[in-house]
Amino acid sequence: MLAPVRKASFYLLLFTLAAAAQPGGPAGVNPAILTQIPQRMKQFIDVQTVPGTVTMVARGNDVAEFDAVGMADTEAVRPMQKDTIFQIMSMTKPVTAIGIMMLAEEGKLALRDPVEQYLPEFRNQRVTTNTGPDAGRLAVPEHAITIRDLMTHTAGIQDPAPAAIHDYPQLMNVPLDEVVRHLARQPLLFQPGTQWSYSSPGIEILGRLIEVCSGQKYEDFIASRIFRPLEMKDSFFFPPADKIARIAMVYVQRNGKLVRAPAGILGGDPAKYRQGAVFPAPGWGMYSTAEDLLHLYRMMLNRGVYQGRRYLSPYSVQMMTEAHTAGIRPVGWMRGTDYGLAWEVVTDPLGELAGHLKGTYGHGGAFGTQGWIDPANGLISILLIQRADGGTDSLRNVFLSMAESSVGQ
Repeated sequence: MLAPVRKASFYLLLFTLAAAAQPGGPAGVNPAILTQIPQRMKQFIDVQTVPGTVTMVARGNDVAEFDAVGMADTEAVRPMQKDTIFQIMSMTKPVTAIGIMMLAEEGKLALRDPVEQYLPEFRNQRVTTNTGPDAGRLAVPEHAITIRDLMTHTAGIQDPAPAAIHDYPQLMNVPLDEVVRHLARQPLLFQPGTQWSYSSPGIEILGRLIEVCSGQKYEDFIASRIFRPLEMKDSFFFPPADKIARIAMVYVQRNGKLVRAPAGILGGDPAKYRQGAVFPAPGWGMYSTAEDLLHLYRMMLNRGVYQGRRYLSPYSVQMMTEAHTAGIRPVGWMRGTDYGLAWEVVTDPLGELAGHLKGTYGHGGAFGTQGWIDPANGLISILLIQRADGGTDSLRNVFLSMAESSVGQ
C-alpha cells in the first residue's frame, strides 16, 4: 500500500497528466500572441473605430485571454469592464435555435414539420414570382415552409418589417404573437429550400413556435431552460433596473468621430434600455456578457454538456453545426461558409481567412459582436463591441485571426 504522502502525490500526478491530456487543457496556447490583443484593440479605439472592447479567448477549461479596454459609455466617462453587458443582437439566433432543439428532443415538434402544423396562420402562403412572364404574380409554394427552413434561412421569409407594424423593431411595442401573424401574411421571397436569405423575422417565428409548443412565453422559456441553468446571470431581453448601469452604450461614426447611436437602430434609443418594450426579439434581442456566453459556448463545445448537466444530445449539437446549405449559393455573411441550424459554419478555405478553421461555427451581431467555437482546437473566441453602422470588419478579423493563431506553442 502507498504511504499517505506518496499516495497523495501519486494521485496529484495522475490528475495533472489527465488534465494535460484533455483537449484544450492548460497547455497549447501562445501567450505571446494573446497578450498583444488588448494593445491591438486599443489601436482601433484610438482611431475611433469603437469606444471600447471586451475580448475573451478560452481553450477547454481555461480562459487564456480576457480583457476590457476603452469606454463602455464615453459621455458618462464609464470605463469598459469585463462584466459590461452588451446588446449581442443576432448572436441571439443560435440561443433561440437551442430552445427549438430542446423541444425537438422532447418530441414537442420535429424539424421537418411544416410551420403551419403549429401556427395555422401560415396556411395558404404564396411565393413571389420574380422572373419570366409571371413576374409580379404570386405562386403556390412547392412545399410548406418547415421549421428547418426557418433555422437555415432558406424559408424565404422577408426581412423588412410588414408595413402595418413597420417600426416594431425599434419600438418593440408589438407582442410576439401579433408580429408573427403579420409575418404570415407576407409572400415568400422564393420557393422554400431553394435559396438563402438571412431573416431575423424567420427566427422570430421560431420564438413563437417555442411559445406554442412549450406553453411558456419565449423569454421565460429561454430564461428557465438556458439562462438560469447555465448560470448566465447577466443575460436577459428586457433590462432589469439593477443591471442598467453596466450596459454598454451603442455608437455610430459621424465625420470620423463616434457619437451615440440614434433611436432608429434595432431596439430603439440605446439610452432608454427598451423601457416599456413587450417584443422580446428572438432573432436579436439578447443582452449578455463575455462570461455568460462562455458558459453557453462551453456547453456546445462539450457536445451538449456543461458542468456535468446535459442540455442537448450530441446528435442535436451535430445537427446544429453541420452544413445544411450545401449547393445553395450565396450563403452566409462571409465567403467560405454555409449555414447549419442558426449557426454559420466554416466549410471552405476562404472562411479560414477570417480566422476560423474548417468546422468552426459561430455568429455575429449587428453591433459588431462575435462569438465562435473551434471544435478541432477546443477554442472559444468572443468579441464584444457596440457600433451600429458597421466599419468594424478589420477589428473583427484581427481579433479572430490572433485568437486562432494562438493555438500551439
